[in-house]
Amino acid sequence: MITKEQIAADYQQIQDEICTALEATDGKATFEQEVWERGGGGGGRTRIIQNGNIFEKGGVNFSAVHGQLPHTIKKALNVEQDDFFATGVSIVIHPNHPLVPIIHMNIRYFEMPSSFNNDTPPVRWFGGGIDLTPHYVFDDDARYFHQQLKNTCDQFNTDFYHRFKTWADNYFFIKHREETRGIGGIFYDRLTATDDITWETVFEFSKAVGRTFAPTYLELVNRNRDKPFTDEQQQWQYQRRSRYTEFNLVYDAGTKFGLETNGRIESILMSLPPTAKWVYNYQAQPGSKEEKTLSLLKKGINWV
Repeated sequence: MITKEQIAADYQQIQDEICTALEATDGKATFEQEVWERGGGGGGRTRIIQNGNIFEKGGVNFSAVHGQLPHTIKKALNVEQDDFFATGVSIVIHPNHPLVPIIHMNIRYFEMPSSFNNDTPPVRWFGGGIDLTPHYVFDDDARYFHQQLKNTCDQFNTDFYHRFKTWADNYFFIKHREETRGIGGIFYDRLTATDDITWETVFEFSKAVGRTFAPTYLELVNRNRDKPFTDEQQQWQYQRRSRYTEFNLVYDAGTKFGLETNGRIESILMSLPPTAKWVYNYQAQPGSKEEKTLSLLKKGINWV
């Protein structure tokens, strides 16, 4: 039987592995760590990297929290129990280079024990995913990114990639802009054991997603980090960051969960970029790379 303590320990190890890989790639900045405790129970390790050779701001955060669920969260999750335990690793990286993409990853586990009278069965599931938000969409990079995710998914279930890619397209969608946040990736929630997949396999899949992050993202970083760029491209980067900010503040379920369960504000909002711009009524020039990128921010593009 896999325990919540084992899941949390393995997630901490993945956090360590990813931080080491990112520091080695940046070559300048190192992570600052803050260990924190949550008032309602549990805590975590916030790790922030800033002002590096390539990473302007990023976070690789681990948390393991427990306590009582607020009524609003119980209603949103459609559960009856009060006690909960949640653990996970959450990552957002904002590069300083407009040709290097933003990336987000999250792997998480959630459980609620059965009620004392055993009328309500225990609840437990895994969730997570990886999605990419390029400031400029390059076809070769997009195909590489999605192929790596498909390779990971196919090790566990050949249906996973298509299911979770569609889920990501629908989830990472800025409704008020009618555009996707980026080129998607995979996203899943409430993944648990079924007749076709064991609980142990679901856990191994969660860890595999976590370990897909570093080699996949760092390949994209190294492909693009030495390319020259213009001030106009940097301004476009800031414009695209504003869309990322809008999604996280308006729609992101993780942000809402953290704020409504008395999470640590600095850790929750580490996903926001250091600089973003909202240009009034921006119109991309016809035939420009900016226009091409906007044309690819839509659901249902099959990259592999």
